[in-house]
Amino acid sequence: MRIRAVIFDIYKTLLEVQPPPEDAEARWGALCASVLGTPPRQDLNRFAKACEVVIAREHATAHRAGIRFPEIYWPDVVVEVLPELGRLKPKQLEMFLVAHAGLQRGVRLMPGAADVLRALGRWKARLGLVSNSQPYTLWELDGSLAGAGLKAKLFCRELSLLSFELGFSKPDPHVFRLLTARLRGLGITAAETLVVGDRLDNDIVPARAQGFQTWHLNAACGTETRTGDWSALATQLQSQF
Repeated sequence: MRIRAVIFDIYKTLLEVQPPPEDAEARWGALCASVLGTPPRQDLNRFAKACEVVIAREHATAHRAGIRFPEIYWPDVVVEVLPELGRLKPKQLEMFLVAHAGLQRGVRLMPGAADVLRALGRWKARLGLVSNSQPYTLWELDGSLAGAGLKAKLFCRELSLLSFELGFSKPDPHVFRLLTARLRGLGITAAETLVVGDRLDNDIVPARAQGFQTWHLNAACGTETRTGDWSALATQLQSQF
């Protein structure tokens, strides 16, 4: 069946995840001193562990409410661990969190992704995002796209399902049920939509269960159909448009 929409995962699909900077700890100290006016009360490792405690508590609360795959809201977690961040203006806090994310890992657009996105734009395909992500993810994606001369407006807002906005995450089937409803509003069916992701458990299996076409982004094609790298995906899409 003809493909009319293509929905992408973000991390390890659109964005390649790279190691953190070697001087991350020094940058953390400089970031806190610059934004808060004082050295950090915790090093990066202790800060991460304190955040994990809050996240575990929030997940447990959500599980008790019947949410199998809950998502936290990262800004709230960080402010609970470092209450002094609550004094910042929203934009200042946002930029602090973007800078902190850059201390955890680097990101860049996957090799070959830009050419496929440009082609899909020419072919007038509807593009969307389905990702387990946080607000800083949008900054990372915007910056990586800009480096390739692309803009985030390539992706339809109504077809962008981001876990921090939903309160639950993949592989919850509700994610793909909601995507089906959003597509229906545009006159597109799940069978006319290709979901592209790097994980079988989070992306491919739950998408197939809801009737979507899928592409497992994988460097090794193996014997599975509809799997391969961005070059293989480009070849597959050319036959559709």
